[in-house]
This record gives sequence, structure tokens and C-alpha cells, in this order.
Amino acid sequence: MTEQVKAVQGIEGARRATEIPWGGTSAESVSHRLADPEVSAKASRRRFTADYKIKIIRQADACSDSKSLGALLRREGLYASNLTTWRKQMKRGVLTALSPKKRGRKESGSSPLQVENEKLRKENNRLERRLKRAELIIDIQKKAAQILGIPLSTPEEGEND
Repeated sequence: MTEQVKAVQGIEGARRATEIPWGGTSAESVSHRLADPEVSAKASRRRFTADYKIKIIRQADACSDSKSLGALLRREGLYASNLTTWRKQMKRGVLTALSPKKRGRKESGSSPLQVENEKLRKENNRLERRLKRAELIIDIQKKAAQILGIPLSTPEEGEND
């Protein structure tokens, strides 16, 4: 016999003494009856679906007194604050609030105007860079013309630079 079965047989007498029925002592039945002492490494947050939240709110609204509401909350393992929060979310009509929220940094909800504004800014910067390059080229051409003694025509009064 294994040590585990021997240990269980020692407990078996104590259980029988308190009149708790005990099945067989095979190694397979023993392993099913012993609790796993391991604790999970990381606790996980409970998540409720929108359908579940709506169902619970309807059941809570159908409760006639506080005793039945308390029984509902105990049965489902919920707090009254859960109901309060879910009811507020329903009143606001926020459908996404009824589904689990994604944790972390939120996405930036950019409006079409912001997108267009950013596009125009980029285009403006690009055109400013081209203008500076063109002005630099024109300045170089003027200096080259002066060095070579080529006369440049001056713009007339009605023309723009």
C-alpha cells in the first residue's frame, strides 16, 4: 500500500467514529477525496456579460422584498453595489458599459475634424519646407548672376515676387 492510502486508513477510523461514511480505500478513490492544497498563482477578476447583468437586474426588480433580493445576491455571489452600478449604466444607455471594460490605455477617439486638421498641418509643413528650398535656390541664382555679370530683370510694379 502507498503511504497516502495508509494515512487515509488512519483517518478512516476517525471518520467512522464520528459516523461520517467513508467509501473504499483504493488509491484512486483516495486521490479524488483529498483537497488540492495549491492556491492559484494569480487571482482572476470576475467578468460579467451584458446578458447576465440585464438578467440579474430584471430578477432583482422582480423581487418583492429585501429578503428575496438578499437571497438572490447571495445565490449569485454579488454585492448590492454591483446592482447599483449596473442600473446606472442601463439608465445612461451605455451599451458598452454593460460589457467588460478593457483595461489599460484608452484609444484616442479622434473626430473627422481632428483628422483633417492633422492632415492640413502636415501638408502646410511640407509646403513651408519646399518654399524655403525654393527661396534658397533663388538666392543662389541671384548671387551667381551677379558674379557672372548677368543682368536680372526686376519685377514690374503690378507683379508679385
